[in-house]
Amino acid sequence: MNQNRRRVMKQVITLAAAGAAGLPLVAGAAAPTVINYGGSAWLGHYSAYIAMKTGLMTKHGIDLRWQAFSTSSARMAAVMAGNVDIAGTGVVSALALMASGARQFQLIATPNNFGRAEGLLVRDGIKELADLKGKKIGVTYASSAHVLLLDVLSQAGINPDKDVAIINLPATELLTAYKANQIDAAAAWTPTFDRIRALPGTRLLFDDSAFSLYKSYKMSPGPDVLLTRSSFGKDNPAAVKAFMQAIFEANAMLTQKPEESARILLELTSLSMEEQLGVIKQTEWFTLADQKALMSDPGNFIVGLQKLAEMLVKLKQVDSMPQVRQWVNTTYL
Repeated sequence: MNQNRRRVMKQVITLAAAGAAGLPLVAGAAAPTVINYGGSAWLGHYSAYIAMKTGLMTKHGIDLRWQAFSTSSARMAAVMAGNVDIAGTGVVSALALMASGARQFQLIATPNNFGRAEGLLVRDGIKELADLKGKKIGVTYASSAHVLLLDVLSQAGINPDKDVAIINLPATELLTAYKANQIDAAAAWTPTFDRIRALPGTRLLFDDSAFSLYKSYKMSPGPDVLLTRSSFGKDNPAAVKAFMQAIFEANAMLTQKPEESARILLELTSLSMEEQLGVIKQTEWFTLADQKALMSDPGNFIVGLQKLAEMLVKLKQVDSMPQVRQWVNTTYL
Protein backbone atom coordinates (compact mmCIF):
# COMPACT_ATOMS: atom_id res chain seq x y z
CA MET A 1 0.00 0.00 0.00
CA ASN A 2 1.26 3.48 -0.80
CA GLN A 3 1.75 4.98 2.66
CA ASN A 4 2.13 8.50 1.29
CA ARG A 5 -1.24 8.29 -0.43
CA ARG A 6 -2.91 6.95 2.71
CA ARG A 7 -1.26 9.68 4.77
CA VAL A 8 -2.63 12.43 2.51
CA MET A 9 -6.15 11.03 2.65
CA LYS A 10 -5.92 11.03 6.44
CA GLN A 11 -4.98 14.71 6.35
CA VAL A 12 -8.63 15.39 5.54
CA ILE A 13 -9.62 13.80 8.84
CA THR A 14 -6.73 15.28 10.83
CA LEU A 15 -7.31 18.82 9.59
CA ALA A 16 -11.00 18.59 10.33
CA ALA A 17 -10.50 17.09 13.79
CA ALA A 18 -8.05 19.84 14.69
CA GLY A 19 -10.36 22.52 13.33
CA ALA A 20 -13.34 21.15 15.23
CA ALA A 21 -11.72 22.37 18.45
CA GLY A 22 -11.93 25.98 17.24
CA LEU A 23 -14.74 28.38 17.97
CA PRO A 24 -17.40 28.74 15.24
CA LEU A 25 -18.38 32.01 13.73
CA VAL A 26 -21.83 33.10 14.79
CA ALA A 27 -24.25 33.90 11.99
CA GLY A 28 -26.27 37.07 12.35
CA ALA A 29 -29.61 36.49 14.08
CA ALA A 30 -31.49 39.26 12.28
CA ALA A 31 -32.83 38.97 8.74
CA PRO A 32 -31.25 38.53 6.30
CA THR A 33 -29.64 35.42 7.74
CA VAL A 34 -25.86 35.28 7.29
CA ILE A 35 -24.59 32.05 5.75
CA ASN A 36 -20.85 31.50 5.51
CA TYR A 37 -20.39 29.50 2.33
CA GLY A 38 -17.33 27.46 1.34
CA GLY A 39 -16.66 27.66 -2.39
CA SER A 40 -14.10 27.72 -5.21
CA ALA A 41 -13.92 28.25 -8.97
CA TRP A 42 -15.05 24.66 -9.63
CA LEU A 43 -18.38 24.27 -11.43
CA GLY A 44 -20.03 22.77 -8.34
CA HIS A 45 -20.10 26.31 -6.92
CA TYR A 46 -21.49 28.07 -9.98
CA SER A 47 -25.04 27.95 -8.62
CA ALA A 48 -24.14 29.58 -5.30
CA TYR A 49 -22.00 32.24 -7.01
CA ILE A 50 -24.73 33.17 -9.47
CA ALA A 51 -27.38 33.20 -6.73
CA MET A 52 -25.16 35.55 -4.72
CA LYS A 53 -24.25 37.87 -7.61
CA THR A 54 -27.76 38.14 -9.10
CA GLY A 55 -29.55 38.84 -5.82
CA LEU A 56 -31.35 35.51 -5.62
CA MET A 57 -29.89 34.89 -2.17
CA THR A 58 -30.97 38.34 -1.01
CA LYS A 59 -34.46 37.75 -2.40
CA HIS A 60 -34.73 34.67 -0.20
CA GLY A 61 -33.47 36.47 2.89
CA ILE A 62 -29.89 35.19 2.81
CA ASP A 63 -26.70 37.22 3.20
CA LEU A 64 -24.21 34.81 1.59
CA ARG A 65 -20.60 35.33 2.69
CA TRP A 66 -18.27 33.63 0.17
CA GLN A 67 -15.13 31.91 1.45
CA ALA A 68 -12.76 30.44 -1.16
CA PHE A 69 -10.79 27.22 -0.62
CA SER A 70 -8.35 25.58 -3.03
CA THR A 71 -9.15 22.02 -1.91
CA SER A 72 -12.19 20.13 -0.68
CA SER A 73 -10.25 18.89 2.35
CA ALA A 74 -9.54 22.46 3.50
CA ARG A 75 -13.20 23.35 2.95
CA MET A 76 -14.35 20.36 5.00
CA ALA A 77 -11.94 21.31 7.79
CA ALA A 78 -13.62 24.74 7.90
CA VAL A 79 -17.05 23.09 8.11
CA MET A 80 -15.87 20.89 10.96
CA ALA A 81 -14.43 23.93 12.75
CA GLY A 82 -17.75 25.76 12.48
CA ASN A 83 -16.33 28.50 10.25
CA VAL A 84 -18.44 27.47 7.24
CA ASP A 85 -22.19 26.89 7.52
CA ILE A 86 -22.98 25.48 4.09
CA ALA A 87 -20.54 24.24 1.46
CA GLY A 88 -20.40 22.70 -1.93
CA THR A 89 -17.79 19.98 -2.21
CA GLY A 90 -16.58 17.02 -4.16
CA VAL A 91 -17.84 14.11 -2.13
CA VAL A 92 -14.52 12.26 -1.67
CA SER A 93 -13.41 14.39 1.29
CA ALA A 94 -16.86 14.09 2.85
CA LEU A 95 -16.75 10.29 2.49
CA ALA A 96 -13.33 10.22 4.18
CA LEU A 97 -14.79 12.06 7.15
CA MET A 98 -17.84 9.79 7.20
CA ALA A 99 -15.49 6.80 7.33
CA SER A 100 -13.93 8.34 10.45
CA GLY A 101 -17.39 8.69 12.06
CA ALA A 102 -17.61 12.50 11.84
CA ARG A 103 -21.19 13.71 12.39
CA GLN A 104 -20.71 17.47 12.13
CA PHE A 105 -22.30 17.73 8.67
CA GLN A 106 -25.23 16.45 6.61
CA LEU A 107 -25.61 16.00 2.84
CA ILE A 108 -28.60 18.02 1.66
CA ALA A 109 -28.55 18.00 -2.17
CA THR A 110 -26.57 17.39 -5.36
CA PRO A 111 -26.58 20.38 -7.72
CA ASN A 112 -25.36 18.90 -10.98
CA ASN A 113 -24.02 16.01 -13.02
CA PHE A 114 -20.74 16.54 -14.85
CA GLY A 115 -18.44 14.23 -16.77
CA ARG A 116 -16.48 16.25 -19.29
CA ALA A 117 -14.90 18.92 -17.09
CA GLU A 118 -12.33 16.67 -15.41
CA GLY A 119 -9.81 14.18 -16.70
CA LEU A 120 -6.20 13.26 -17.49
CA LEU A 121 -4.38 15.62 -19.83
CA VAL A 122 -1.19 14.35 -21.46
CA ARG A 123 1.46 15.37 -23.95
CA ASP A 124 1.05 14.33 -27.58
CA GLY A 125 3.54 11.47 -27.25
CA ILE A 126 1.20 9.64 -24.86
CA LYS A 127 -1.35 7.94 -27.08
CA GLU A 128 -2.83 5.27 -24.80
CA LEU A 129 -2.88 4.20 -21.16
CA ALA A 130 0.10 1.86 -21.59
CA ASP A 131 2.22 4.87 -22.58
CA LEU A 132 1.83 6.25 -19.06
CA LYS A 133 4.28 3.69 -17.68
CA GLY A 134 7.37 5.42 -16.37
CA LYS A 135 5.72 8.85 -16.60
CA LYS A 136 5.19 11.48 -13.90
CA ILE A 137 1.54 12.33 -13.27
CA GLY A 138 0.48 15.35 -11.23
CA VAL A 139 -2.76 15.20 -9.25
CA THR A 140 -4.25 16.64 -6.07
CA TYR A 141 -4.44 13.81 -3.55
CA ALA A 142 -7.76 13.13 -1.82
CA SER A 143 -9.63 14.63 -4.79
CA SER A 144 -12.05 13.27 -7.38
CA ALA A 145 -9.28 13.48 -10.01
CA HIS A 146 -7.09 11.30 -7.78
CA VAL A 147 -9.83 8.66 -7.49
CA LEU A 148 -10.43 8.81 -11.26
CA LEU A 149 -6.74 8.28 -11.95
CA LEU A 150 -6.40 5.34 -9.57
CA ASP A 151 -9.53 3.66 -10.92
CA VAL A 152 -8.58 3.97 -14.61
CA LEU A 153 -5.02 2.79 -13.91
CA SER A 154 -6.48 -0.21 -12.10
CA GLN A 155 -8.77 -0.99 -15.04
CA ALA A 156 -5.70 -0.98 -17.31
CA GLY A 157 -3.62 -3.17 -14.97
CA ILE A 158 -1.16 -0.36 -14.25
CA ASN A 159 0.28 -0.37 -10.71
CA PRO A 160 0.10 3.22 -9.36
CA ASP A 161 2.92 2.54 -6.89
CA LYS A 162 5.39 0.94 -9.33
CA ASP A 163 4.52 1.65 -12.96
CA VAL A 164 4.03 5.42 -12.73
CA ALA A 165 5.16 8.27 -10.48
CA ILE A 166 2.11 10.02 -9.03
CA ILE A 167 3.02 13.43 -7.64
CA ASN A 168 0.76 15.23 -5.16
CA LEU A 169 0.23 18.83 -6.27
CA PRO A 170 -2.38 21.41 -5.21
CA ALA A 171 -4.82 22.13 -8.01
CA THR A 172 -3.44 25.67 -8.25
CA GLU A 173 0.08 24.34 -9.03
CA LEU A 174 -0.76 21.76 -11.71
CA LEU A 175 -0.66 24.22 -14.60
CA THR A 176 2.73 25.63 -13.59
CA ALA A 177 4.23 22.16 -13.12
CA TYR A 178 2.90 20.98 -16.47
CA LYS A 179 4.18 24.05 -18.35
CA ALA A 180 7.60 23.62 -16.70
CA ASN A 181 7.79 19.97 -17.85
CA GLN A 182 7.98 18.81 -14.24
CA ILE A 183 5.16 16.34 -14.98
CA ASP A 184 4.17 14.45 -18.12
CA ALA A 185 0.44 14.40 -17.40
CA ALA A 186 -2.04 16.19 -15.15
CA ALA A 187 -5.29 14.92 -13.65
CA ALA A 188 -7.31 18.11 -13.20
CA TRP A 189 -10.74 19.69 -13.10
CA THR A 190 -12.09 22.96 -14.45
CA PRO A 191 -10.87 25.70 -14.62
CA THR A 192 -7.32 24.24 -14.43
CA PHE A 193 -8.45 21.42 -16.71
CA ASP A 194 -9.43 23.89 -19.45
CA ARG A 195 -6.23 25.93 -19.10
CA ILE A 196 -3.96 22.90 -19.44
CA ARG A 197 -6.03 21.44 -22.26
CA ALA A 198 -5.59 24.65 -24.26
CA LEU A 199 -1.79 24.35 -24.24
CA PRO A 200 -0.11 23.32 -27.53
CA GLY A 201 0.83 19.66 -27.78
CA THR A 202 -1.67 18.58 -25.11
CA ARG A 203 -4.49 16.09 -25.49
CA LEU A 204 -7.18 14.52 -23.32
CA LEU A 205 -6.45 10.85 -22.59
CA PHE A 206 -9.65 10.22 -20.63
CA ASP A 207 -12.34 12.04 -18.66
CA ASP A 208 -14.88 11.03 -16.01
CA SER A 209 -16.84 8.94 -18.50
CA ALA A 210 -14.02 6.35 -18.19
CA PHE A 211 -14.73 5.92 -14.47
CA SER A 212 -16.06 2.48 -13.50
CA LEU A 213 -19.19 3.78 -11.76
CA TYR A 214 -19.96 6.29 -14.49
CA LYS A 215 -20.68 3.46 -16.87
CA SER A 216 -23.20 1.83 -14.54
CA TYR A 217 -24.56 4.67 -12.40
CA LYS A 218 -23.57 7.88 -14.24
CA MET A 219 -21.52 8.50 -11.10
CA SER A 220 -18.39 10.61 -11.44
CA PRO A 221 -15.42 9.89 -9.14
CA GLY A 222 -16.21 12.90 -7.00
CA PRO A 223 -19.77 14.09 -7.62
CA ASP A 224 -20.76 17.48 -6.25
CA VAL A 225 -22.81 17.67 -3.09
CA LEU A 226 -24.18 20.47 -0.96
CA LEU A 227 -23.87 19.98 2.77
CA THR A 228 -24.69 21.91 5.89
CA ARG A 229 -23.05 21.92 9.27
CA SER A 230 -25.42 19.78 11.38
CA SER A 231 -25.80 22.32 14.18
CA PHE A 232 -26.40 25.18 11.74
CA GLY A 233 -29.12 23.23 9.94
CA LYS A 234 -30.79 22.31 13.22
CA ASP A 235 -30.81 25.93 14.42
CA ASN A 236 -31.66 27.53 11.04
CA PRO A 237 -33.85 25.13 9.02
CA ALA A 238 -35.73 27.95 7.27
CA ALA A 239 -32.47 29.56 6.16
CA VAL A 240 -31.17 26.28 4.71
CA LYS A 241 -34.45 25.83 2.82
CA ALA A 242 -34.22 29.41 1.51
CA PHE A 243 -30.62 28.78 0.41
CA MET A 244 -31.77 25.70 -1.51
CA GLN A 245 -34.52 27.67 -3.25
CA ALA A 246 -31.95 30.21 -4.45
CA ILE A 247 -29.56 27.48 -5.59
CA PHE A 248 -32.11 25.76 -7.81
CA GLU A 249 -33.36 29.07 -9.22
CA ALA A 250 -29.73 29.71 -10.19
CA ASN A 251 -29.62 26.25 -11.78
CA ALA A 252 -32.64 27.20 -13.88
CA MET A 253 -30.73 30.27 -15.04
CA LEU A 254 -27.68 28.15 -15.92
CA THR A 255 -29.95 25.91 -18.02
CA GLN A 256 -32.13 28.56 -19.63
CA LYS A 257 -29.71 31.50 -19.89
CA PRO A 258 -26.22 30.02 -20.32
CA GLU A 259 -24.73 33.13 -21.99
CA GLU A 260 -25.89 35.46 -19.23
CA SER A 261 -24.69 32.97 -16.62
CA ALA A 262 -21.29 32.67 -18.31
CA ARG A 263 -20.72 36.43 -18.22
CA ILE A 264 -21.32 36.44 -14.45
CA LEU A 265 -18.96 33.52 -13.87
CA LEU A 266 -15.97 34.93 -15.79
CA GLU A 267 -14.87 36.91 -12.73
CA LEU A 268 -14.82 33.71 -10.65
CA THR A 269 -13.14 31.36 -13.13
CA SER A 270 -11.05 33.61 -15.43
CA LEU A 271 -11.97 31.34 -18.35
CA SER A 272 -12.65 32.70 -21.79
CA MET A 273 -16.29 33.22 -22.72
CA GLU A 274 -16.11 30.26 -25.10
CA GLU A 275 -14.59 27.98 -22.46
CA GLN A 276 -17.06 29.11 -19.79
CA LEU A 277 -20.05 28.58 -22.03
CA GLY A 278 -18.76 25.12 -22.93
CA VAL A 279 -18.50 24.08 -19.27
CA ILE A 280 -22.02 25.30 -18.54
CA LYS A 281 -23.59 23.58 -21.54
CA GLN A 282 -21.90 20.22 -20.99
CA THR A 283 -23.15 20.05 -17.38
CA GLU A 284 -26.60 18.87 -16.31
CA TRP A 285 -28.04 21.33 -13.79
CA PHE A 286 -30.52 19.56 -11.54
CA THR A 287 -33.85 21.05 -10.47
CA LEU A 288 -35.33 20.98 -6.99
CA ALA A 289 -37.83 18.40 -8.26
CA ASP A 290 -34.94 16.15 -9.35
CA GLN A 291 -33.70 15.88 -5.78
CA LYS A 292 -36.44 13.52 -4.62
CA ALA A 293 -35.38 10.78 -7.04
CA LEU A 294 -31.71 11.46 -6.41
CA MET A 295 -31.57 11.90 -2.63
CA SER A 296 -34.69 10.29 -1.13
CA ASP A 297 -35.54 6.60 -0.82
CA PRO A 298 -34.42 4.74 -2.84
CA GLY A 299 -32.29 7.68 -4.04
CA ASN A 300 -30.35 6.63 -7.12
CA PHE A 301 -27.61 9.17 -6.36
CA ILE A 302 -27.20 7.92 -2.79
CA VAL A 303 -27.04 4.32 -4.03
CA GLY A 304 -24.22 5.40 -6.35
CA LEU A 305 -22.43 7.16 -3.48
CA GLN A 306 -22.52 3.95 -1.48
CA LYS A 307 -20.87 2.15 -4.40
CA LEU A 308 -18.26 4.92 -4.50
CA ALA A 309 -17.57 4.43 -0.78
CA GLU A 310 -17.00 0.73 -1.48
CA MET A 311 -14.55 1.63 -4.22
CA LEU A 312 -12.60 4.00 -1.97
CA VAL A 313 -12.03 1.12 0.45
CA LYS A 314 -10.82 -1.12 -2.37
CA LEU A 315 -8.49 1.63 -3.62
CA LYS A 316 -7.16 1.95 -0.04
CA GLN A 317 -8.21 5.59 0.19
CA VAL A 318 -10.30 5.08 3.34
CA ASP A 319 -10.06 2.41 6.02
CA SER A 320 -13.76 1.60 6.43
CA MET A 321 -16.99 2.00 4.48
CA PRO A 322 -19.59 4.41 5.89
CA GLN A 323 -23.31 3.90 5.44
CA VAL A 324 -23.84 7.05 3.40
CA ARG A 325 -27.60 7.32 3.97
CA GLN A 326 -26.96 8.05 7.65
CA TRP A 327 -25.51 11.43 6.62
CA VAL A 328 -28.37 12.42 4.27
CA ASN A 329 -31.00 14.95 5.35
CA THR A 330 -33.76 15.67 2.82
CA THR A 331 -35.96 17.81 5.09
CA TYR A 332 -34.60 21.01 3.53
CA LEU A 333 -35.79 20.13 0.01
